[in-house]
Amino acid sequence: MSASPSSISIPAELRPADGRFGSGPSKVRPEAVKALAARAHDYMGTSHRRTGVRSVVGRLRAAMAELFGLDEGWEVVLGNGGSTGFWDAAAFSMIERRAQHLAFGEFSEKFSAVTAAAPHLEDPAVIASPYGSHPVPESADPAEIDVYALTHNETSTGVAMHLNQPQLDGARSGTTPALVMVDATSAAGAMTWDPADVDCYYFAPQKAFAADGGLFIALCSPTAADRIERIDSEGRYKPATLDLAIAVRNSRQDQTYNTPALATILLTLETAEWMLDGGGLAWAASRSAASSGAVYGWAAARDFASPFVTVSAMRSPVVCTIDFEGVSADDIAAALRANDIVDTEGYRRLGRNQLRIAAFPAIEPSDAEALTACIDYIVERL
Repeated sequence: MSASPSSISIPAELRPADGRFGSGPSKVRPEAVKALAARAHDYMGTSHRRTGVRSVVGRLRAAMAELFGLDEGWEVVLGNGGSTGFWDAAAFSMIERRAQHLAFGEFSEKFSAVTAAAPHLEDPAVIASPYGSHPVPESADPAEIDVYALTHNETSTGVAMHLNQPQLDGARSGTTPALVMVDATSAAGAMTWDPADVDCYYFAPQKAFAADGGLFIALCSPTAADRIERIDSEGRYKPATLDLAIAVRNSRQDQTYNTPALATILLTLETAEWMLDGGGLAWAASRSAASSGAVYGWAAARDFASPFVTVSAMRSPVVCTIDFEGVSADDIAAALRANDIVDTEGYRRLGRNQLRIAAFPAIEPSDAEALTACIDYIVERL
């Protein structure tokens, strides 16, 4: 007779040292939490307009520039609201007339819905593909399409895409170039990329940067910064909290327009500097690749599991979506949760018999390997 999920007790020697595998909010490194506690009296609860906080913001902006290899002239822009808030800000401050969106998961679809609802913009061009794959952009005259909205990693489906899209080179040249904007919320800090391929790379830190949410960080090329300034000079109405020109001016002063969550800023900085100390972006990405490689390799070797994304080149190195056959993924997730291994449940809108397993840099690759052994143990008893 099969055991109930909550009654299965996994032997201690099989369990990962840390059981957090959520795709966001993600595992926060204990060392970062200790660093935050150490600043409880001189940083937390102090003014974000004063030197104590602004020096931390300055360190964070410098760390981002170094980690991602940004050339002089790039802006590291901070603001409140996370990536969702940044979509609204981009609709006011970066898109002039019409955007082209690649839609291949819930989050990429949501951004296209934002620009479709904006009364001052034309209806977007949306190129969609079935979940589990991604489409490719189609170059157009910059007078027709002035922003290409890509997604580096679709958190909902576990699909990743390369940002080098040569067909966009022509659209990005000339006197009024189109911008390539990339939602990198679950990719930034865990996947490599070349700033030459991108004009705006934006993210929130509750995933690969192992912090809390509510903050957006946008890396803007000189071309993107010029676009923000030009739209601002034209007098388009923008709510102050969604005005990227205001965000740029405040970021240059190492602050945000309105009060940020100081804990989020410090936790993000701790992770960014940890990545730099470890060897930079390539090192951080290699940790994610090792963890996701262990999960995909395990799934391919099992008759009851398989990667949801069938094209290996499109498989995310940071969010592994695994389908199951003959056993309930919900039961597996419940049994894992009963053993303090949490947040492996499948994404709600996909509606598949599936687990979604994060492989962010803060997760130890050995813990990812241990997780697969725990799943084997559970399946044998279910």
